[in-house]
Amino acid sequence: MPISVVTGGSGFLGSHLTDRLLKEGHEVIAVDSLLTGNERNLDHLRTEKRFRFLRHDVTKFIAVEGPVDFVFHFASPASPIDYLELPIQTLKVGSLGTHNALGLAKAKGATFLLASTSECYGDPLVHPQKEEYWGNVNPIGPRGVYDEAKRFAEAMTMAYHRFHKVNTKIVRIFNTYGPRMRLRDGRVVPAFVGQALRGEPMTVFGEGKQTRSFCFVSDLIDGIYRLSQADFHEPVNIGNPLELTIMEFAERIRRLTGSQSSIVKKPLPVDDPQQRQPDITRAKKVLGWEPKILLEDGLRETIQWFQANLNSPGRA
Repeated sequence: MPISVVTGGSGFLGSHLTDRLLKEGHEVIAVDSLLTGNERNLDHLRTEKRFRFLRHDVTKFIAVEGPVDFVFHFASPASPIDYLELPIQTLKVGSLGTHNALGLAKAKGATFLLASTSECYGDPLVHPQKEEYWGNVNPIGPRGVYDEAKRFAEAMTMAYHRFHKVNTKIVRIFNTYGPRMRLRDGRVVPAFVGQALRGEPMTVFGEGKQTRSFCFVSDLIDGIYRLSQADFHEPVNIGNPLELTIMEFAERIRRLTGSQSSIVKKPLPVDDPQQRQPDITRAKKVLGWEPKILLEDGLRETIQWFQANLNSPGRA
């Protein structure tokens, strides 16, 4: 039975990855400081004998007894609200946390998979974004704490692969949505859905002409799992190439929720990317992966989850 460690295991993506690994027959150790994670995302696993939770800050040495076959490093504040409020912690988990997680993988002879991000491309000058593109990132802007933490994490991951021969993988995750997202985490899907369900004005930044591409969480996790099993070490984009403007997306959310919310415009945040669309040619070729869930089907499931948890404590 493979044994997997998932840092950030109580987060949105980490908890869904934990579910997939258990389904694939793994034993899973979820490691999380609960800085931005939520233990309620793992409540359904309390009686699962192949699962255990370790509350720990990965910026400190990670001690796990016994063998480990995979280390999935998903620990990090990931939403704009989080990393703007927690800039130092974001930088530390991307640097010290990645170092410690790689050290665990090296010590155990385990495969290491880094959850990186499309934010490595910054406000891209190339569209759609291919893995070979080096990006257009402002290292000293407010978003730089997240962007550069992930870029550093990628560099350290490749260094461990080249120097220590660790079997490493890097996934660059594009906008993802689905159940277990926090309503107030600053990302566009929970922001729009929460505002629409409450009947509040839906906030669009700028003119809403900036674009995003949205991938349902089960599709994303499938791509990540496939990458963990592949003999490939360069970064791989995982995301849905379907591109919408933010204004189009707001209108779609309003229609699917049946909301009467108005749409209001506010100034663009600093360094907000104007375009975001993955080129998934590499994922198709190397992993045989592409998204399957239609946007409206995924949004309906997500909206239903938010409706059920709108007033639930701990889900904010």
